[in-house]
Amino acid sequence: MRAIAAMAVTLALVAAPVQAAEDDDDGNGDGKKPVWRTLTSFFVSPESPHQNDVIRVLLHCPDAASHAIVGSTAFPIKGSWRTFREVGVGLTGRNFGRRGIIISRFAPPGHHEVRMKCVKVRIDRKKGIRKVKVINRASASLTVRPFHIGQYF
Repeated sequence: MRAIAAMAVTLALVAAPVQAAEDDDDGNGDGKKPVWRTLTSFFVSPESPHQNDVIRVLLHCPDAASHAIVGSTAFPIKGSWRTFREVGVGLTGRNFGRRGIIISRFAPPGHHEVRMKCVKVRIDRKKGIRKVKVINRASASLTVRPFHIGQYF
């Protein structure tokens, strides 16, 4: 009977630290967040699309960010006089984001830079003021090739 009681006490002592480690983000028991939660990463695929193609943007922002903004000269809208267009990307609970962005038919062929900003947006509802604080930045290169009808066949 004593052996069973001793085993129960031993199991209870072993189970308590395991449960505390599960509450931690990285599982080390030190209370720190994992390193990947503080890093910024940015990926554009494909790297050399044609005009009138869709590219896929994959990104990760630090925990402090609430949104991401992606901009380039390869994203102009028909009839717009602006050469640099920015597109917003929403972030998931773990601060990952993805978005498909259309390369315009009117984008000039050649080398373009795609820039990403991780931002923290705060809105004061009483005053109607919106404050945007830049947390981090990243960039990637993109080469736009001329439009060819053969790319659809």
